[in-house]
Amino acid sequence: MTGWDISPSGVQSILSLVGQAADELSKDVQGYGKSAQSAAVSAGTISGPYCGNAPVGPVGAAVANFVTDTEHKVRFMGARTRKTMEGTIAATTEYVEGDLKMAADAQREASKAPTPQELNAVAGKRDGK
Repeated sequence: MTGWDISPSGVQSILSLVGQAADELSKDVQGYGKSAQSAAVSAGTISGPYCGNAPVGPVGAAVANFVTDTEHKVRFMGARTRKTMEGTIAATTEYVEGDLKMAADAQREASKAPTPQELNAVAGKRDGK
């Protein structure tokens, strides 16, 4: 790699799109939880009539187990998305600040008085001769 070529405005644009997608994913995950709960309750039981709350049947138990088994993966998606966005913001900020620091360093160096070696180089002399 020969250098960096980052467009902070481009990064901001992409992060905006990723943020919108993450918001939609969050809504979908909430809907997933509600749908899974509804499916577990609506799956029925193998028993006959009952009084009070319906007992959980084997299908409802399987749905609940599935949700429990996949909960970590669903949470991981959200956490990974957030961490990636935050890391991208931090890296882009460092890039911009690094450019500003390099520009300031170059400007500071250029404003210094010439060294004896630089004066001799302009005069065509070597090593002070």
